[in-house]
Amino acid sequence: MRDFAAIDFETANNERSSVCSVGVVVVRDGRITDTFYSLIQPEPNYYNYWCSRVHGLCREDTDHAPLFPEVWARIEPLIQGLPLVAHNKPFDEGCLRAVFRTYRMDYPDYEFHDTLRAARRAFPRMESHQLQDVAAACGFRMGHHHHALADAEACARIALEIL
Repeated sequence: MRDFAAIDFETANNERSSVCSVGVVVVRDGRITDTFYSLIQPEPNYYNYWCSRVHGLCREDTDHAPLFPEVWARIEPLIQGLPLVAHNKPFDEGCLRAVFRTYRMDYPDYEFHDTLRAARRAFPRMESHQLQDVAAACGFRMGHHHHALADAEACARIALEIL
């Protein structure tokens, strides 16, 4: 794959619709050409301890953040016509579908690819296929795991190596 958009969501709680940040890395002709990051006011708007512990975000971080439809209006032109790539596709695709439902937006059936699944095939002997471990196996050192943009960039680097 040489043209795609890697995407990563972080959630505020256990509801898939509670996206509180998004990172997107656009790859064209095998090169990163654009990036996008935004905080999002989650729906439902509460944070559980475990999610905050993972990504470090809390309600004060997103109280004045835009709602998802406003953020997606900025992302949509960036990714138009591109397949999406995520590390653990069921989570990120599930978040995207859930938040589209929550805001009664028409979901355009994005084509999604999964670097986690591909990594399990490419590196069957690896002990862990977590994002940071697969990124390292592909020669990319992550800076800030569980920051949506950093995770999207790692996913893009993995996709360039193994998809």
